[in-house]
This record gives sequence, structure tokens and C-alpha cells, in this order.
Amino acid sequence: MISAFIAYLTLEKKYSKHTISAYQNDLKSFRIFCQKTFDQHEIHTVHYSQIRSWIVDLVGQGVSNNTINRKISSLKTFYKFLQKTKQIDLNPLIKHKALKVEKRIQTPFSESEITKVIKHLDEKDDFVSVRNRLIVELLYSTGMRRGELLSIQLSDIALSEKLIKVVGKRNKERFVPLLTSVLKTMTRYLELRKEVGSVSPFLFLTEKGNKLYETLVYRVVNSYFSNVSTKAKKSPHLLRHSFATHLLNEGADLNSVKELLGHASLASTQVYTHNSVEKMKKVYNQAHPRSLKKE
Repeated sequence: MISAFIAYLTLEKKYSKHTISAYQNDLKSFRIFCQKTFDQHEIHTVHYSQIRSWIVDLVGQGVSNNTINRKISSLKTFYKFLQKTKQIDLNPLIKHKALKVEKRIQTPFSESEITKVIKHLDEKDDFVSVRNRLIVELLYSTGMRRGELLSIQLSDIALSEKLIKVVGKRNKERFVPLLTSVLKTMTRYLELRKEVGSVSPFLFLTEKGNKLYETLVYRVVNSYFSNVSTKAKKSPHLLRHSFATHLLNEGADLNSVKELLGHASLASTQVYTHNSVEKMKKVYNQAHPRSLKKE
């Protein structure tokens, strides 16, 4: 049943490998729990009370509510699939309410932090340095996700049109404009990339000519931004967050930012408006003649 579910996510829902791996791990963890706790090997026949026991166990282990909600969401999707394929009559999670989580607003990188990193990377002209500079510039100037960055192929780049094709979630394609500064870095990287001598269709490569991998992209971003930022989290996603926030701060239309990010709905994009609103409040309090800060 689980293998059929994974095939459904892969072929019909077209989820990414990372998402599918998360579903597999969540289902595997729950199945192991049921085997150890209830001597039950088939998770399609469980009752909600057993799922509640798993939740209690996870809480006891110190797992965050956010992570628990994600795991339960995986189970809920699995049981919906079993209902859809008429393998069960009732979803045991139909009345489940997600655990409460605190909304944490991530503070984006400042424009000066990003400028410092790019300036530092601009000092060297070897393959790795130029590649890393292009990684940072693309993530920040397009707002693309890490997985989207890694899936870019040479055929997706239209230098003359100053566009790049990005393949997002569920294989949804979008075209994102490239800044002149990014085009310059891209051109230089492509020149150095030829010297690597790889036949890989993917844009980003290791020094050995293999396709770049997720942890390396994370290390690149984390390493360079650790030199200029004291933020606890310095990830590729924070560059995406910075891209959206900085655009909104400069008055960009929310719908335009939504399209650039590849979001399916405005609700996903609106989470980035918080920092813009906070900046607006700060400017208002500093500039308005009746502001208490001026009295």
C-alpha cells in the first residue's frame, strides 16, 4: 500500500524527491511505532487513538509541534489516498486538529549583508568562486528555491532574452528575468564551466563535473553569510525570503512577487508582507510630525 502511495505521489502528484522522501520517512516512523507499541504491522487499519499515542510519544521526545504537524499531514494524505482507492472506508484523521504552533517571522538578510557577500565573491575569478557567486546572485535576484536552482539545465537559459526558465513544484514552469549583473556572472561561469569538460545538462556542477547537490548549496550560503551576518539561520531559503521582502519594501505588486516566486496562491506570498509592514510602521513613526518619538 505504501509503495502504491509513493508511486501516486511521484507519477500523479509529481512531488519532488525531497518531499517524497519526507513522506516515506514519516510513514516508516509511524509503522515502526505501531509495531513496537501495538504489535501491529499494517498501518492502514489503525485507530485514531493509536495515532494520538504516537503524537504523545513524539511530544515526549521533544519533537516540535511544527514537525509533528508535518508528520501527521503525511499520514492524513496517505489515508486520503487509501480512501480514494477504496482501500479503507474512513480516514482515522478526519477529525484531527493540528497542534498549535508559534508563528515565527524570519528576519531576512539586509541589502548590505548581501552586497558584502557578493563583493567578497567578486574578488576571485576561479571556477568555484564564480560558481558560488552565481548561486548567491541567482537565489537572491530570482527568489528561486534551492531545488529549482539545482534542476536548472543549460537549455533553460536564454541569455539574449535575459530570461531563465525555472521548474517549480509539480513541474510548473515560470520564466524569471535576469539582472545585467547576473548575466555578467552567468557568462563568465559558462566560460569556466566549459573548462571542466562535463557533458552534464545541468547548469551547476562540482569541480569534478558532477551535478551539484543540496548540502553543498546550503554550505555555500551558510559559509559566506556567516562572515557578515549574526542571524541564527543562514540558508538558501532566507535568500528567497530576502528577495520577496526587498521587492515588497520597494513597492512591488504582491501579485507580481507571487508569480516570480512560483506560488500557487497569494496566501503563500502574504507571509512575506510582515517585514514590509514592520518597515512601513518604523518609517511612519520616524517621519510623521505627530509621532510620539518626536515629542
